[in-house]
Amino acid sequence: MLAVLYDIHGNAAALEAVLREAEVAGAGRYLLGGDYVAWEPLGSETLALLRALPDATWIRGNGERWLVEPPADRPQVVPGVQEMAAQLGEEVDRLYALPERAELDGVLYVHGSPLSDVESFAAEPQEGEERMLAGVRNRTVVFGHSHLQFRRPGPNGTGLVNPGSVGMPLDGDVRAAWALWDGDFSFRRTEYDVERAAAAYRRVGGEVGESFARRVERGSD
Repeated sequence: MLAVLYDIHGNAAALEAVLREAEVAGAGRYLLGGDYVAWEPLGSETLALLRALPDATWIRGNGERWLVEPPADRPQVVPGVQEMAAQLGEEVDRLYALPERAELDGVLYVHGSPLSDVESFAAEPQEGEERMLAGVRNRTVVFGHSHLQFRRPGPNGTGLVNPGSVGMPLDGDVRAAWALWDGDFSFRRTEYDVERAAAAYRRVGGEVGESFARRVERGSD
């Protein structure tokens, strides 16, 4: 049994609850789909939980890439990303060096899409979305980034699976979102201490901390 966890964003409270439920469900392996960290101490707490897993395959999200390559097209987030990188110190190189994709049991795992870690498939088919497959055909593609849990057929004979976000769902449901794979995917939602998570983000301080706190409280932007 494989547990598929994406977009944790330093929400240790949600991650702890998901890991407990995954263990009860019989998960013996973990696919970690990127965007793990937030500002300290949340980043270190989250990484410690993930590194304690017995059999985990990690891939890199845009959050990890941005620690080294801040997004020039989003200048409003650059100061926060640079602050996070300074806080994480030597962790930055390890996170940046993670692979962009993984293949397990014939399934392709990426963060946003095979094309990019910041371009992701929508819940409903969109014109021209085959571009984001970057030539991938006739296989299941698992991705995150949008924080929306869904599954649907994609272009070029693909199946598209988004397990949702462990740490910051954006579909109006505050419960942590993830998936199990045992020959097929099943979606899961896990209740956790949302108030604890919101308080932890607020302790980070500033506009970003308040924004993240509101996100977890509402399950939306």
